[in-house]
Amino acid sequence: MTTDLLLSRKSFAVEIPINIASHEGLTMSDHVYKKIELVGSSTKSIEDAVTNAVDRAGKTLHNLRWLEVTETRGHIEDGKVTHWQVSVKIGFTLDDDD
Repeated sequence: MTTDLLLSRKSFAVEIPINIASHEGLTMSDHVYKKIELVGSSTKSIEDAVTNAVDRAGKTLHNLRWLEVTETRGHIEDGKVTHWQVSVKIGFTLDDDD
């Protein structure tokens, strides 16, 4: 028996840590962000599914700043979760016009 299970529709945001020491002396400027939505998947865990989405986005995008988990799904086979899918919105800053 296979079933898809929608675990949560509640959103939460996660900040991507930035090493403050390496940014000393920089001033905060007004940023414009672009947001994309991806679905990461994993047979291991929800966290792996999120990491897979962020890692893949990082291969073609830069200046990734934050993510928001918007949906979590699990696939069940024989009473066990066999696969995770996590929808995430990832925000990144656009390049300056300098």
